[in-house]
Amino acid sequence: MIRDSFVHAAIRAKGARPSFLPDYIPMTAPAAARAIGLDFGTTNTVAALAGPDGEAPSLVRLDTVEGEVFRSALCFWHDEDVRGGLAVEAGPGAIREYLEYPSDSRFLQSFKSTAASRSFDTAPVFEKRFRFEELGRLFLDKLTRHAGGALDRLDRVVVGRPVTYAGSRPDEALARQRYDAMFAGFAREVHYVYEPLAAAFGYAAHLTEPTTLLVADFGGGTSDFSVVRIAEPGAAQRCVPLGHAGVGIAGDRFDARIVDKLVLPFMGKGGKYRSFDKILDIPGGYFADLADWSKLALMRNRRTLAELETLRRTAIDPQPISRMIALIEHELAFPLYDAVGRLKRALTQGHSAHFSFSSEEVVIEAEVLRAEFEGWIAADVARMAGAVDRALAEAGVAEGEIDRVFLTGGTSLVPAVRAIFMERFGAERIGAGGELTSIADGLALIARQDDVAAWTA
Repeated sequence: MIRDSFVHAAIRAKGARPSFLPDYIPMTAPAAARAIGLDFGTTNTVAALAGPDGEAPSLVRLDTVEGEVFRSALCFWHDEDVRGGLAVEAGPGAIREYLEYPSDSRFLQSFKSTAASRSFDTAPVFEKRFRFEELGRLFLDKLTRHAGGALDRLDRVVVGRPVTYAGSRPDEALARQRYDAMFAGFAREVHYVYEPLAAAFGYAAHLTEPTTLLVADFGGGTSDFSVVRIAEPGAAQRCVPLGHAGVGIAGDRFDARIVDKLVLPFMGKGGKYRSFDKILDIPGGYFADLADWSKLALMRNRRTLAELETLRRTAIDPQPISRMIALIEHELAFPLYDAVGRLKRALTQGHSAHFSFSSEEVVIEAEVLRAEFEGWIAADVARMAGAVDRALAEAGVAEGEIDRVFLTGGTSLVPAVRAIFMERFGAERIGAGGELTSIADGLALIARQDDVAAWTA
């Protein structure tokens, strides 16, 4: 069967281009003729062309509804007219395909979060299994196809990477190995730069005097911080990195807190089951995976579903387990993600919001106060604040020596996160903007430097 493609629902609008990039940025002539910066994010991916000397980077326009912002997601489905019998789409097209045929699709999102995880081996997709780098290459191939030639025959790509990868015990060497395999052949040169450092490089373009800058980048999977000393315009090296720190906590973790409080009680969390003559707690691993966007879709495999069916038959209350099975079998990860995202954005704007998620098996409606949500994420926000402390300590810079703070990334809009910086640095020192595009712009500026190696992580 060949599936038709058309827009089934509105997709999130793209982020605004940062206001701090001027029309003219004096830079060294590039060593590479065709260079780009690529912000491969947990939630979204953005590419920017370095352009010729003296011009600001330009975001790569894609033939999608969102324009420059490409969702970091993949959707697979069976198609006998495709070689191998398995078709795939990425970005907004992945969402569109899923929305048209949810039960016949496999929708994967936030797969970047598994890059440094040794527990992740392959992702089961129907009868096939894909390694991280295979998922990544499929994603890059689709991104390139939607870019209308802008990403063809590249000489250099500078890719953003987190200071600290997501996961409880991230393996940085493994992540680098997987990234290298993913980007092999994408360009003649591939370099990696800390994401907040890239944002600092772009932010420096609008500064006219020496500045000690703290950049805080809050993405979907990680929160990363860089302290950078910025020299006056015309200096031989405009930006000098002083210290970095990060933590594998960001927007997806906040989402998991919402799922834990509002959804998992309907899926059996806290319930019990019989094992011979004993009454035991239902294993928590199922609920941890259910609240993790990078793992939820992977639960749709024979082994996990067989285990859940056994658990359902032995559960004291089988109905919640039936709901969990239905959530997995009916590929409801994206509607759940959408409901959680709507709540989180509403709580960013107001002091209360309504949560609504419904399927044939379960309807969840709840009023949530911002104060409640902030209580759920308090421990996570404290760990973010601790990473800020580590970045300052590594840089040997006291709070009072920070002249400017630049906040970027979607999670930077959460009031409890912004409060970390408002309380410590004051509103007058804080700037923000380009939540979805600032890193790609900074990476592109680095990409046209002669000595890119001076910036690589």
